[in-house]
Amino acid sequence: MDLSTELKFIKGIGPGRASMLAAKGLETVEDLLSYPPFRYEDRSNVKPIHQLAPGEMATVLAEVKSTKVSGFQRKNLGIFEATFTDPPGAAIEVFPSGENTVRPSFRRSGKEVLMGKWFHGTYLQSVIEPGMRVALYGKVELDNYSRELTMMHPEFEILSGEDDSDPGLHTGRIVPVYEAAAKVTAKMIRSTVARILASLPPQAERVPQTVVDRVKLMPVSEALREMHFPSEGTDVRLLNAFRSAAQWRFIFEEFFWLEVGLSLKKARAKHEKGIEFALTEKVRERIKEMLPFRPTGAQKRVLGEIAQDMASPKPMYRLLQGDVGSGKTLVAAEAAVIAIENGYQVAVLAPTEILAAQHYLYFKKLFHKLGYVPVLLTGSNTAREKVQLKKLLAANLAHIAIGTHALLESDVEFANLGLAIVDEQHRFGVEQRKRLSEKGNPDVLVMTATPIPRTLALTIYGDLDVSIIDEMPPGRKAIVTKHLSEDKIEQVWSFVKKQIDEGRQAYVVYPVIEESETQAMKAAQKMHEHLAKIVFPDVEVGLLHGKLPTDDKEQAMDRFQKGLTKILVSTTVIEVGVDVPNASVMVIEQAERFGLSQLHQLRGRVGRGGDQSYCLLVTSKAGDTARERIRTMVESTDGFYIAEMDLKLRGPGEFFGTKQSGLPAFRIGNLIRDAEILEIARNEATGFVANPPSEEEMRKAVAYIRDHWQRRYGLVQVG
Repeated sequence: MDLSTELKFIKGIGPGRASMLAAKGLETVEDLLSYPPFRYEDRSNVKPIHQLAPGEMATVLAEVKSTKVSGFQRKNLGIFEATFTDPPGAAIEVFPSGENTVRPSFRRSGKEVLMGKWFHGTYLQSVIEPGMRVALYGKVELDNYSRELTMMHPEFEILSGEDDSDPGLHTGRIVPVYEAAAKVTAKMIRSTVARILASLPPQAERVPQTVVDRVKLMPVSEALREMHFPSEGTDVRLLNAFRSAAQWRFIFEEFFWLEVGLSLKKARAKHEKGIEFALTEKVRERIKEMLPFRPTGAQKRVLGEIAQDMASPKPMYRLLQGDVGSGKTLVAAEAAVIAIENGYQVAVLAPTEILAAQHYLYFKKLFHKLGYVPVLLTGSNTAREKVQLKKLLAANLAHIAIGTHALLESDVEFANLGLAIVDEQHRFGVEQRKRLSEKGNPDVLVMTATPIPRTLALTIYGDLDVSIIDEMPPGRKAIVTKHLSEDKIEQVWSFVKKQIDEGRQAYVVYPVIEESETQAMKAAQKMHEHLAKIVFPDVEVGLLHGKLPTDDKEQAMDRFQKGLTKILVSTTVIEVGVDVPNASVMVIEQAERFGLSQLHQLRGRVGRGGDQSYCLLVTSKAGDTARERIRTMVESTDGFYIAEMDLKLRGPGEFFGTKQSGLPAFRIGNLIRDAEILEIARNEATGFVANPPSEEEMRKAVAYIRDHWQRRYGLVQVG
């Protein structure tokens, strides 16, 4: 048996269980050994029932005497109760080694019992049955009424049947608890891992030895044993915080190989031939001619980084990161001028038609005095319009094409594409960005208004260099954010009316409920009618949602931008891209339904002028997580802090969207919890790729990623 052995050939697994494990990505011995316990329990305090004392945490090996269900059995609302006794002949002996071990004995009480109770536990009737031997782990309590020893909701494992010959594997020690795979229980996985480790020969080191020595990693074979079956005396608190030496080693290893792959990919891109744009005096003058205001210091710095990339003969792959309202689009427009003045075309890819339309209007306004021709290509164009627009692009009669996924269609051809700008990068898959790049050999600039810590940005967008706009345009005031309950809605409308009377405008936003744009549209329509007819009969109230025809959307936005519409009722289609400096109030209804980053994006639609702006979060009911989101919004307008809190609340997988970002689902590492390890791994990986100890070491690294890491995590292609 070796690491490549398929699990179906392992004793106790077979084809049936192997297919269940495969659903979790566990197909080989290597996969299973890389599947860490998600929790550890200290079951070393093993006692027979007759030695238990109230208040202690203990593991009990017991026999099920009887079971019953009380209360309502419908909808699993009943209380499942089981009576446990010491199994025949069981007693505890303490041996010279100090190890608590269950051994046969002729001493037997037969009187003491332990009650186990599970609320909403009706389903356990078919799981725990009289005559079974079980291991129970939990806190021992004295029932106030029956005066019996009781465990409420104890962890349990059935010891009868398979693997019953080795109860010491499941009790009397620190026990690893695995996430079950269908009918393959945690106990089955524990037993299988133990058998594999017992027969597996010592493993060769996977991480380069120079890195192992420098970082002082625990040897791989020892780490495998310690991760799955920690030594006696190991601090369980460290284990459950994923801070043991063995866990640290495997977290580092996951991050190291990811970062090596990304570094290799980035190094390979540096050898590609790109466009060497000329930064002439004419280019600089044209940029100055276009600018509507003096750029901030951060915008100037970032443009310098982009211009330097564009002047290089190597392709540009750069991420432009900045908070909402920081002026990313203006920097992108400056980059577009460089490309156009060098005789090339520019493509701007946006995730929604409304954002694409906003970009089109913005670029059209900026480029009008320069004589550039922008075109807008979306799914809403008529067939005739699409044909005409595609002809303009193919004949080099349009300088800049702004659009949605329609830009990616195979029949959209550019005469001379030199720069591809992708807005809200996290909304697009890696392949979509690649398809746009294949329409020429353009430099690539991707933008995001979701600020994340630099180390994470370098990992998530690992093939990109990172530029950050960390300064807001001058004259902007911090947005005042307030939280109000639904019963204070009249106060909200009174405040909105006061702002309108002072010449301002307001948004009222409704959530997409249960992922249904149709339901959100209906809610918005209903509220639009209520506000227009009942609350603000003398004020023009507009309506905007995703189901509106394109012309109606443009008309709704145009009237709001011109100040004719005073209140715009909308779904989340205005989350990004809408820029109306006179809008000073953002009312978000049912704010508890929104994610933290989405709330911050919506809030960023106001505060774009010189007047004080407000964001009013209205909630009907909110759980603990929702309350934490609202509290964070009220306390801070710092996009980096808010993104960090969002990461903690949602977790990296949901925050980044694994499929969209190309981020792997790590087995043990966590980008937030293990940020310090990620930083160390990235530095080590970057140094290894830049200065490998030998060509042989580099060949081995590439082969390991291609043959092992790539198969398991499915991310970085390195050869």
